[in-house]
Amino acid sequence: DIIPQPLLDQYLSMTDPARAQTVDTEIAKHCAYSLPGVALTLGRQNWHCLKDTYETLASDVQWKVRRTLAFSIHELAVILGDQLTAADLVPIFNGFLKDLDEVRIGVLKHLYDFLKLLHADKRREYLYQLQEFVVTDNSRNWRFRYELAEQLILILELYNPNDVYDYLRHIALTLCSDKVSEVRWISFKLVVAILQKFYANSANTLGLNFINELVVRFRHCSKWVGRQAFAFICQ
Repeated sequence: DIIPQPLLDQYLSMTDPARAQTVDTEIAKHCAYSLPGVALTLGRQNWHCLKDTYETLASDVQWKVRRTLAFSIHELAVILGDQLTAADLVPIFNGFLKDLDEVRIGVLKHLYDFLKLLHADKRREYLYQLQEFVVTDNSRNWRFRYELAEQLILILELYNPNDVYDYLRHIALTLCSDKVSEVRWISFKLVVAILQKFYANSANTLGLNFINELVVRFRHCSKWVGRQAFAFICQ
């Protein structure tokens, strides 16, 4: 009743490899780009009409198609709700996390938006995987690490102080020693946000431990860059 069946069939056939050869080589990318709009129009109760098409696009050989989906997966999660997201989107999201940097950046740019939609226990599973974002296919891809630091500042609110101390603290300290100054500067803001998190939640012992670690690591650093980092954090 929502979309004429022939029109929906026409849309679903856009993933057919034969169409790429006869109609348009980028037809699968156009299909991927439009998918959140089609899903919104059909409503979550009709997601079963699109599920197979989405999975086909998510495993497309062209990284541009997968990248398009990676950039919109958080929007699709809002449309589908938490149950369908956990069942059908999380496995695809996990696949994108291990994909090429061009695809991973789509997931990374909206990491907070996606994680906040998950249940706390499901969200906790990603604490182990956030570390993987520090490693990129190309080490010169510093914007990737910059984006990670920006997202982590937002993500702090999703986890308790102990999880932040056990997992996110290590990533923050690694980024504070990055070779690229832009990454270091945003990471100093991340470090301060972590300290604010501890003290706002009365986790004073964790805060004090972290401050002592910063003093040892940066204040007493043999390189001036480390001591400069300490000055920026204090500021």
